[in-house]
Amino acid sequence: VDSINPILEPSSGQVFSCPVSGKAVKWEERNVLNPSAVVRDGKVFMIYRAQDEAMTSRLGLAVSDDGLHFTKEAEPIFYPARDNMTAYEWPGGVEDPRIVEREDGTYILTYTSYDGKTARLCLASSKDLRTWEKHGLVLGEGKYRDTWSKSGAIVSRLENGRIIATRINGLYWMYFGDTDLFMATSDDLIHWEAVENSENGRMISVLHPRPGYFDSRLVEPGPYALVRDNGILLIYNASNSSGNNDPGLPRFTYAAGQALFDRDRPYKLTDRTNDYFIFPDKPYELTGEVNNVCFVEGMVYFRDRWFLYYGTADSRIAVAVRE
Repeated sequence: VDSINPILEPSSGQVFSCPVSGKAVKWEERNVLNPSAVVRDGKVFMIYRAQDEAMTSRLGLAVSDDGLHFTKEAEPIFYPARDNMTAYEWPGGVEDPRIVEREDGTYILTYTSYDGKTARLCLASSKDLRTWEKHGLVLGEGKYRDTWSKSGAIVSRLENGRIIATRINGLYWMYFGDTDLFMATSDDLIHWEAVENSENGRMISVLHPRPGYFDSRLVEPGPYALVRDNGILLIYNASNSSGNNDPGLPRFTYAAGQALFDRDRPYKLTDRTNDYFIFPDKPYELTGEVNNVCFVEGMVYFRDRWFLYYGTADSRIAVAVRE
């Protein structure tokens, strides 16, 4: 929506007393990016990543009556604290939220903890989007504890405006990763296990980068994966490689594509777009903390339209709308 984009920008006016450092920080002074969103009480609630000047990430909350114009809350609603996750979340912070609902209305948040060296996919839950309980590492404290992992997209369905995590063959499923896409399953949305090859015990890749295409360097989930009549739709982010790539895009450009997986076998890829459907071409998408980035992470169905929220150049947030 060119007339109003970008819809969220950094601000140096918001100050937060960081419980880890003990200092007052301008928590969204440097960048706002990579948002998730849910519909609640007839409004769109956006949870977005914000960075201070030290590049520590925290999650903020902004609310909208129309899905386009948002009012931010003054303090972050999710952040590194002095708790059992500090070692994983400090000093890099908490990044890249993705939110779905459980049947009972509990919100399930996947996010990335970053200790300055390793990114780890983590999980938290909330009843009201403001008070959160952290549940630790998605892949557990075992052999994957120090494995780089991020971007958890849980398979869900649209029901009366709610995005509800959905069981397939008795289990919940999640796509994750930022090289290839991997999968994990859960019985309760809190405790997860990686889907592994039974012969070698390694995680199974279900979507790969493609030489010569816009997704030649890496693939990474966008919002939740959506169950539809024809399969499971996963909007995914992708980066263009420096060689053997899409010659129409600058190298390392982030653009988004779509993949379709089998409804009954979420690990089976059935179709995939050969081209991107959103790519950086506006000034705020081309220039910023990281140039040439459209990173899609939030999607809601609101007032009979789809709203897609995405980070631009790792610096601001924009929206695209489809009837």
